[in-house]
Amino acid sequence: MKKFTLHERLGKIIFILLAMVCLIPFISSPIALLLGFILALFMGNPFEKNLHQYIHLLLQISIVGLGFGLKLNEALEAGKSGFILTIISISTVMILGYIVGKSLKIERPLSFLISVGTAICGGSAIAATSPIIKPQPKQISLALAIVFTLNSIALFLYPAVGHMLHLNQEQFGLWCAVGIHDTSSVVGAASKYGNEALKIATTVKLARALWIIPVSLMTMLIFKSKDSKIKIPWFIGYFILAILLNTYFPIGQLSSVITVIAKSGLNLTLFLIGSTLSIQALKSIGMKPLAFAVFLWIFISVGSLLFILNMN
Repeated sequence: MKKFTLHERLGKIIFILLAMVCLIPFISSPIALLLGFILALFMGNPFEKNLHQYIHLLLQISIVGLGFGLKLNEALEAGKSGFILTIISISTVMILGYIVGKSLKIERPLSFLISVGTAICGGSAIAATSPIIKPQPKQISLALAIVFTLNSIALFLYPAVGHMLHLNQEQFGLWCAVGIHDTSSVVGAASKYGNEALKIATTVKLARALWIIPVSLMTMLIFKSKDSKIKIPWFIGYFILAILLNTYFPIGQLSSVITVIAKSGLNLTLFLIGSTLSIQALKSIGMKPLAFAVFLWIFISVGSLLFILNMN
């Protein structure tokens, strides 16, 4: 039986205590992410080896829980408002990513992973397309490190910019869903801004995530891969089911309780993500891939914001 050192035991105790703190309702999403990063920075992550699969599962459960805070008419309205912007932004980022990536002479698989992560839904899109294009493990790690780093910045930056520009709840929710890569950070930033922004951001982002399917099919054609399988985000179906249940079979106060628990689960997810952002991973990011990713992120952030501000 393996014996743990005092440092390892202390690290595990602090990790568990901070994780429990993040479940408290008044802890915001950015704070949860920051606590995880500080822990990784000073003490390391004692559970890092098996953490990624739990992060993915916890995020999905939390998203489904948020569905109990939505009505069908709200979801349809949010999806409708973001549909055109979704098509324009995804196609533009993918085309621009190909041109700029080629100009900077970045390896094709890496530039594609960063582009698809920026265009659709961050780490989920990278994970879905990786088995198709078969990149090197280092390229996958690099793309994920860049995306998670920019997500972390967005979680703090977007609400500040939103308040500075006096964006209303609908505008901010839509902007989050398009401009921030990962679903976890989208929901985290929107929940900090307000409940209406959270509803819109969650619905539009998950509708956007369904574009993984056609983009994966397109990826098969581009990279000429016939034996690859497409990873379909099935949890979105459960999110829709939760909305339908809340609309046609309302469960009263229990819906609010489930939503609060889901938000706490999301905060815990962000804490776990923050705890995986090691200095070693950040140091491994090269200047060219980072500049490329930042350029695409600024482009989609500014472009979508201008589009939203000029919408009727």
